[in-house]
Amino acid sequence: MKTALRAADAVQQRHAWLAVPAAVWKKFGDDQAGNLAALVAYYAFVAIFPLLLVLITVLDIVLKSHPALRKSLLNSALAQYPVIGPQLAHNIGPLHQTGLALVVGLLGTFIGARSVATAMQNALNSVWEIPIARRPGFPWSWLRSFGLILVIGLGLIGTTILSGIASGAGQVLTGFGASLAALVVSLVANIGLFWLAFRLGTASEIGWRQLRLGAVIGAVIWQVLQAVGGYFVAHQLAHASPSYGTFAVVLGLIAWLYLVAELTLYAVEINVVTAYRLWPRSIAPPPYTEQDRRAFQLYAQAQQRRKEQRKEKDVVAGETGGENDRAPTQD
Repeated sequence: MKTALRAADAVQQRHAWLAVPAAVWKKFGDDQAGNLAALVAYYAFVAIFPLLLVLITVLDIVLKSHPALRKSLLNSALAQYPVIGPQLAHNIGPLHQTGLALVVGLLGTFIGARSVATAMQNALNSVWEIPIARRPGFPWSWLRSFGLILVIGLGLIGTTILSGIASGAGQVLTGFGASLAALVVSLVANIGLFWLAFRLGTASEIGWRQLRLGAVIGAVIWQVLQAVGGYFVAHQLAHASPSYGTFAVVLGLIAWLYLVAELTLYAVEINVVTAYRLWPRSIAPPPYTEQDRRAFQLYAQAQQRRKEQRKEKDVVAGETGGENDRAPTQD
């Protein structure tokens, strides 16, 4: 088994089309990105209901005289959750307070939902191996979190509406032309949305250009999920409904959120591996490749919690070395 595994390892290291996926899979495991995705999915599940409450309340106030437009915007937001979107709409209503009570209530729910954006920042910076000491701190992390909530929330609604407009405008063409127009407009809008979200969620030392590949891959993945996500969630609900009843909706929603979070982090991992050229990696070490050693250095640097930490380590190492180099004395 060891001989076969090392032979396969040697083959994948010689071919980029094998080495890059292997490196992405290796780094995903090293980063424990599955745990990061689970954390994002958990906070997203907790934040969905407060954010939908804010959205429904604001739409109810602003578009009180335009019920058709209000319903259209709400349906666009809930369309992001296949199969279970209509059930969410039937179980959430607007806040009916007015004045200061309404402002306090909306602000509280908005701040409570900030945790999902904070979890996203942590996940993105961890995957990019940004040292903890160089990640945005308070108040900039809070501002980035609020920006992420607005960009993702309003952006997803906007891209859904643009897709609908493109589809309607494309009806003058054949059915294929309408579908193609909707697909192109939605894909371009989603690329811009992911690009901006990654920019807000990642430390500023990572440039716009470095984030571009991840945005493109993330948008393509999201487009595919929108097409096949309905089947995935329906499949989950079909197995869960007989046993869990009403709670099956909860399980389907959590499964959907985790799938989105995990595949998004895979898109970022591909971006990081290609940007840092962390391939080929050895899948059956030893020996380790140069890229393995480079990855280990990045992992160690990512745990730096204070800017002066490296200097302190150097001083301690020097003092320890000096003591060890002293010649033994005789009594």
